[in-house]
Amino acid sequence: MSAHSPAATTADWTCFSVSIEAGVAHIQLKRPEAMNTMNKAFWSELPAIVRDINDNARARCIVISSTGKHFSAGMDLSVFANVAGGGGDSDRHVTGESFRHHVHALQDTFSCLDEARMPVIAAIQGGCIGGAVDFTSACDIRYCSADAFFCIMEINIGMTADVGTFPRLCKLIPEGWVRELAYTGRRLPAARAREIGLVNEVFDTHEAVVAHALATAREIAGKSPLAVAGSKVMINYARDHSIKDALDYIAVWQTGMFSGPHMAETFAAKQQGREPVFPDLLPLRKGL
Repeated sequence: MSAHSPAATTADWTCFSVSIEAGVAHIQLKRPEAMNTMNKAFWSELPAIVRDINDNARARCIVISSTGKHFSAGMDLSVFANVAGGGGDSDRHVTGESFRHHVHALQDTFSCLDEARMPVIAAIQGGCIGGAVDFTSACDIRYCSADAFFCIMEINIGMTADVGTFPRLCKLIPEGWVRELAYTGRRLPAARAREIGLVNEVFDTHEAVVAHALATAREIAGKSPLAVAGSKVMINYARDHSIKDALDYIAVWQTGMFSGPHMAETFAAKQQGREPVFPDLLPLRKGL
């Protein structure tokens, strides 16, 4: 870790508790009595939390976990109240144009996880339903407990999932599975989720999955933040582009970002029997 890594900090929000220690930010959903549904506050708080961590380089890895029986029961339908309705039939095109922007705003809430400079790990227990599938599919790594299940719930309430399920899920698991889950609204149990590659590992208990996620995050935090950030950029770019384009981009990236001193530090640390020390990413500049 860097010698100037920030000390442990904590913060409380309406829907989340946030703690940062030893380079790891732990974001917890904290409304178990409401099955951690995604109310209006959720959609503004999550991107504010993640962007603060990202822009100010407050951590080297992020873990997202939850509380209670279920990770999240998905969208609180109050989020859609008065958004697509009203205006009369003659104004339906105007209403639709406005609603499109509303959906984009919801999508951006989860895109901030995909776009963060540091990896994001999800620790999932119980139900991961509807919007929670969008939420966790935007993370870099997913672990879950044995009682976890995933459900594209939107089809069961007469709508098409629109906040990120299909663009991301189709990159994570075979398309046939996406189609079955999307068309039927069936539950995907933890064991099968691991079998098809949606989650990396399944653990017996909620406590065990969170502990493993935090341990993995600490391991990542011990690596060069520049190399980790570069790896995330390249993985995302390769996902969204051709092999030829991705090969060219990594060549361009290395031209500007390759760090000989960071590599030398890893060798020196091994020879001296200590952990390597790397500089943190810099906070992002805002304005001119």
